[in-house]
Amino acid sequence: MASYEVIVIGAGVVGTSVAWHLVELGAKGVLVLDRTQVGAGTTAQSSGILRTHYSVVENVELARRSWKIFDRFAEVLGDEDASAGLVKCGYLIAAPQGPKLEALRASLASQQAMGIPLQLLSPAEASAKLPICRFDDAALIGFEPEAGFADAYLVATSFARAARRRGVKIVEGVEVQQLLLQSGKVAGVATSQGRFDAPVVISVQNIWATDIQRWTGITTPVTAERHTVLALEGPEPYSYAMPVYKDLGSPGMLYCRSYGGRQMLVSEGAAGQTLAAPDNEQGDVPMDVVAELGAQVAERFPSYETAGLASSWTGVYDVTPDWNPVLGALPEVPGLVVGFGFSGHGFKLSPAVGRVLAQTALGLPTDVPLAPYALERFRSGRLLSGRYGSGAVS
Repeated sequence: MASYEVIVIGAGVVGTSVAWHLVELGAKGVLVLDRTQVGAGTTAQSSGILRTHYSVVENVELARRSWKIFDRFAEVLGDEDASAGLVKCGYLIAAPQGPKLEALRASLASQQAMGIPLQLLSPAEASAKLPICRFDDAALIGFEPEAGFADAYLVATSFARAARRRGVKIVEGVEVQQLLLQSGKVAGVATSQGRFDAPVVISVQNIWATDIQRWTGITTPVTAERHTVLALEGPEPYSYAMPVYKDLGSPGMLYCRSYGGRQMLVSEGAAGQTLAAPDNEQGDVPMDVVAELGAQVAERFPSYETAGLASSWTGVYDVTPDWNPVLGALPEVPGLVVGFGFSGHGFKLSPAVGRVLAQTALGLPTDVPLAPYALERFRSGRLLSGRYGSGAVS
């Protein structure tokens, strides 16, 4: 048996961010436990897109604070070898006439009101930035120059290394089997490698957040959803200089970015395949799914009608009913802090989320109010629903 000030369950990009921020804020005894390895879960499946564009204004602020860390990653971590793999290519989002147009207009206005660098482009201006894409039907186009994509696995391992250098103990290959309580308060965890004591436990378990319900009886509304990702090789390269693109006019609200400097990484931003139980193993990618996604791509990128499939894989989201995370302390169990249900936003928000969860665990004021992210909202009906409907753009 060993005692710690704080135990973190989960060593993905959020958990490692939490650990680093805990020591940055003065915590002395921090233990991180992971069932596999640092960054080997859903973090390794992330598409890595970074943006501040959200229709939920609370997410915009978390994304803005996160971007400030991504943009100065090695400096912030105090590690010249730390890397986020950041590619600052910008983020284009467009909508035609139709149901998504006013939602996009309102979301862009919110970003502008918060002082986020943002440009409204004409179809010709958008074509100059992404010449392989057609914008002839676009009624509104927003461009966020301070955006792009990065590498979630690199970020997680960099956070982990920086945390270890400052005294955090990270134990891989250990399964947390039970949350231990004493007089109704958190006392530690029981694991496959024995008991570890701590008055505060932070659970950032992603799709395995259902363990919280098993341990405490508190309803945890999170579902695992599998999403297909394709890498397409077209006759025209999707270069690193070309921006990430979000197509609100496509049936699947496609998102696309450069992959490997020439290929296109593409996936849908709508709901995926619901899984009966948490499972982040690679799923099948049927050819009819490839064909359907490819048809949507060809509609927007005409030369990609003849694109070849370079590779495909699946990634799993931890999805809540409103497609937004649960963050903060659970008042029913003093000492338990949670972060789950990121619904595809986890990597984008991980630096800021790590900090606010660390602040919560240490009894400090949080940088942003966490009341809108409280689990209680699913009981009260005060959901954090985005303007675009169900999907990872929120």
